[in-house]
Amino acid sequence: MYTIATLNKISPVGLARLSDQYEVKDGAAGTGGAAGILVRSQNMLEMDFDPALLAIARAGAGVNNIPLDRCADLGITVFNTPGANANAVKELVIAAMLVAARNIYPGIKWVNEQAQDPAVTDISKTVEKGKGQFAGHEIAGKRLGIMGLGAIGAKVADAALALGMNVSGYDPFLSEAAAARLDKRVEIVKTPEELLPACDYVTLHIPATKDTTGMIDEKALALFKDGAVLLNFSRDKLVVESAIVDAVSSGKLKTYVTDFITSGIAGLPNVICMPHLGASTEEAEDNCAAMACDELMDYLERGNIVNSVNMPRVSLGELTAKNRLAVITKGLDPAALLGELTTGKAVTASASGKRGDYGYLLLDTDSEVTAPAGAGILRARVLAK
Repeated sequence: MYTIATLNKISPVGLARLSDQYEVKDGAAGTGGAAGILVRSQNMLEMDFDPALLAIARAGAGVNNIPLDRCADLGITVFNTPGANANAVKELVIAAMLVAARNIYPGIKWVNEQAQDPAVTDISKTVEKGKGQFAGHEIAGKRLGIMGLGAIGAKVADAALALGMNVSGYDPFLSEAAAARLDKRVEIVKTPEELLPACDYVTLHIPATKDTTGMIDEKALALFKDGAVLLNFSRDKLVVESAIVDAVSSGKLKTYVTDFITSGIAGLPNVICMPHLGASTEEAEDNCAAMACDELMDYLERGNIVNSVNMPRVSLGELTAKNRLAVITKGLDPAALLGELTTGKAVTASASGKRGDYGYLLLDTDSEVTAPAGAGILRARVLAK
């Protein structure tokens, strides 16, 4: 029996995927003894981890609320759910772009103000007379720049193309396989300097890392086309807030639309803040929770790692041998363990991989096997069929 602790409300649709080998408990009462944790937005950066904890699954893509390096050093595998909420975020990005293009937010706000004004005796005539101040632009024919062409960025590109926009994209992490999956009409550029000056709209879909934090700063904003719209539905850390404030105040940016509200930008003119609604749909929450539960079960029962953000991708599929050995290493090539571990054993399959200093080895055998220990081995488990 495995215990799974939940640190946020997790979709019942996802939790229903857990088999009868799992017991779910509310992590608010503590996570001691739990083999896995399911989390959404709960801040885990200062959390102490029980030695029994094997894995954390984030029901979403962003993992900046989880101490990835510390988890890796403790042999705790951290998963996320890439693509599970991509459609929900894509739809909100398109909606936000239209809101900015057609001045929908200030228009609605103004109408409500007129409705509350006792001096307005005929709201229809007042609105008809004053609506010209909210005339906007159509997005068809405009150029959208997408920074980050992963699961969400690619969907945004497809939707924008379908709406008649021209689309350019930049992604420093873009693989050849991901590039091949993009619509051929997407112009891929190699640097932000190539992308930003040409775009009427720019949308951010890059993860927040040490390298990307603050990437949209004063220097980057100077490259933007005058009057461009910036949409940030990725992470607030990607932008330098003071530079954003200056850009919208000067008119360099027509509008800044973000899903990450802070006291520094809330209520400012030409800034539209949404209350972190990107993945807040029933469908996205169900999809993320289901993927997170599947990842935990696959890892806890079979040792397979697919969507980890701090460990290498290594999988042997279903466990068909009598035993499966799963070993996490640091500073040690996991493949080097094979000779030592397979001597005199009937090995049916093996796989290994590295991610930075961390390695992972899976070994299937019909022989009896014990979990190795020693320098460079962070965690080792024997999984029985």
